[in-house]
Amino acid sequence: MPDPTRLLDRGRKVLATEAAAVAELAPRLGPGFIEACRLILACDGRVVVTGMGKSGHIANKIAATFASTGTPSFFVHPAEASHGDIGMITRRDVVVALSNSGETEELARILPVIKRIDTPLIALTGRANSTLGRAANVVLDVSVAEEACPLNLAPTASTTAALAMGDALAVGVLEARGFTEQDFALSHPGGSLGRRLLLHVADVMRTGDGLPHVRPEAPLKEGLLEMSRKGLGMTTVIDEGHKLLGVFTDGDLRRVLDRTLDLSGTTMREVMTAQPKAAQPRMLAAEAVHLMETYRITALPVVDDNNVVVGAVNVHDLFRAGVM
Repeated sequence: MPDPTRLLDRGRKVLATEAAAVAELAPRLGPGFIEACRLILACDGRVVVTGMGKSGHIANKIAATFASTGTPSFFVHPAEASHGDIGMITRRDVVVALSNSGETEELARILPVIKRIDTPLIALTGRANSTLGRAANVVLDVSVAEEACPLNLAPTASTTAALAMGDALAVGVLEARGFTEQDFALSHPGGSLGRRLLLHVADVMRTGDGLPHVRPEAPLKEGLLEMSRKGLGMTTVIDEGHKLLGVFTDGDLRRVLDRTLDLSGTTMREVMTAQPKAAQPRMLAAEAVHLMETYRITALPVVDDNNVVVGAVNVHDLFRAGVM
């Protein structure tokens, strides 16, 4: 069995080494970082990120981060680039190349083509005077004092530093573009943020036969039956033009039972909640959630600009939609 104390010590040393490698990047940022951001912002093509081996995995993640934060980007494998994929790179693009040594053979092979088509090249490398560094328009120094590997061989701290620099570029450009939560949601429609910022009440509300409604002169008994049939926890009360007059909810029902009213002789007008809170179809579903939470209600009628009832929604609908 391995020594638990030794395992913990090694784990802590790895984290400390990698944290130090990232911390050492901040003082190096200067004109080169600004120029790299400027090149990316001015690009009307794609940001092409490339790297070999472990640097390739980091490059792939950096490309994904750019793409999800408003900068069209993709990863190109440098070995595949030598066999045709170099055609994916155009003069309208910007290339971001990762290599700690700056001498990666597969990258070195495609540098002349990148230079020939005059595509701007940003290098993330630990050696500014390397083949990659000399070919680049901008060099961002991601060198590290040591790897976290005890043999000082496996790419660990160096790949972490490169990843952090890639994130710094992506976020710097994101802010310069004025990228918003709504923009982020468009890139992540399947995530919780996308649902919160893109889903509207109209997307989840009940309509047609699923919409409970009664007239104000209807007996309370009819209102209760409508609530039971539609299973929404409430019914709307509407006039002849389907305009909203009020609602009758589970809460109203509890209050009615306390008063022991005549179910057949009492009208809905007498027991409904007039001028209730309502949603609109183009309201964000998240706003409907906020409205329910604020007023401690579990269902909302949905009305158009003329106060005509067009739908209804409750907490279960919003929960199934993933908004709550």
